[in-house]
Amino acid sequence: MQAAAPDPALQDVCGETPSAVCEWLWGETGNEVLTRIVDWLVGRPLEALVILLVAWVVERVARRMIRRAIFRVVMADRSAAARALERVVPLTGISVEEPRRESRATSISTVVSSTASVLIWVLAILLALGQLGLDLAPLIAGAGIAGVAIGFGAQNLVKDCISGLFMLIEDQYGIGDVVDLGVATGTVERVTLRTTVLRGQDGTVWHVPNGEVRRVGNRTKLWSVAVLDVVVAYDADLSRTREVVQRVAEEVVTDERFEGDVLAAPELLGVEAVSADGVVLRLLVRTTPGAQFRLQRALREAIKSALDHAGVDVLPPPGRVAAAPVEGGDDDAGGAADPPS
Repeated sequence: MQAAAPDPALQDVCGETPSAVCEWLWGETGNEVLTRIVDWLVGRPLEALVILLVAWVVERVARRMIRRAIFRVVMADRSAAARALERVVPLTGISVEEPRRESRATSISTVVSSTASVLIWVLAILLALGQLGLDLAPLIAGAGIAGVAIGFGAQNLVKDCISGLFMLIEDQYGIGDVVDLGVATGTVERVTLRTTVLRGQDGTVWHVPNGEVRRVGNRTKLWSVAVLDVVVAYDADLSRTREVVQRVAEEVVTDERFEGDVLAAPELLGVEAVSADGVVLRLLVRTTPGAQFRLQRALREAIKSALDHAGVDVLPPPGRVAAAPVEGGDDDAGGAADPPS
C-alpha cells in the first residue's frame, strides 16, 4: 500500500512535521489562525513536556539499573579480596571487606549514574527545543565549534576526569576511606570524576582535583595496622620493658571495646632505634580498616600507666618538647588523618 500523500494545507499551517494537536485541530476546525495559535501555545509545548517527562523516567530507571549492575559486579569480587586478606591475616570469621566493597560500588555507581544523567538530559533538551520549532542545525554546529575551543582551554578538566575514572576503576580509594593524597589528608566524603572531597580531623573540607593527585596513600583498605613507638630511657631494663608492653597490649586488644576490630595478636618487633635520646621499641597490631586510631590511643594510655607503675622511665619522642610518652608510628603521622573518636 502506498502512503497517503501529505496534505499541503496541513503542512502550510502546521509545518512538515505537524504535532498531533495541530493535526487534529486543523482537521476538526479548518481554522488556520486558531490552529496556529493553539499549536504554538499548547501542541508543541505539550510535546516538549512529554519528552522531558520521558527523559525523567528514563533517567531514574537508568540510574537504578546502573547502580544494581555495578553493585552486582563489584560485590561479586569477594574471593580475590578474601584471598588477599588471608595472606596477611590468618584469622577467619571477621568480615572486613564488605564495607570496602560497598564504598567502592557506591563511588563508581555515583559517577557513572551522574554521567548517564547528563547525557540523557542533554539529548532530551535538544529534542524538546526541536519540538518548539528551533532550528538545531546552527545550534549543534556552533556547539561543536565552541566545544573544540573550550577543549583547548579545559585540558586540566579533561585530565581531572580521566584521572578520576582510573582511580575508581583501579579501586585506589572509596567513600569512607582515610587517605593521604599528598596535597591533603582526611576521610573521603565524596568522589566525582573531577574532584575528591576530603574532611580532615579538624573539620576542614578539602576539594582535591583528581588530576593533581600524584600519589595515594590509603590507610583503611582491606586492613590497617596500629603502630606505636615506645621511647624509654637509655639505661632502662629492656627485657622488663618488653614484658610490660607485650602484656599490656594483649590486655587492651582483648577489651570488649575492640571486639571484632583486632585481626591478629600484638607483635612487639623489639628495638627499632637506639640514639642519645633513648631506645625506641615498636609495637604492631593488625586491625580492621580505620580501627587502628582508637586502638592506638588506648594502647598509649595503658602502656604509659603500666611503665610508670613498673618504674620504667618513658621519654618523649626525639624532637618533641611536649611530654608525649608514647607516640604513634608512620600510620598515625600528620594527625589530620585520624578520624574523631
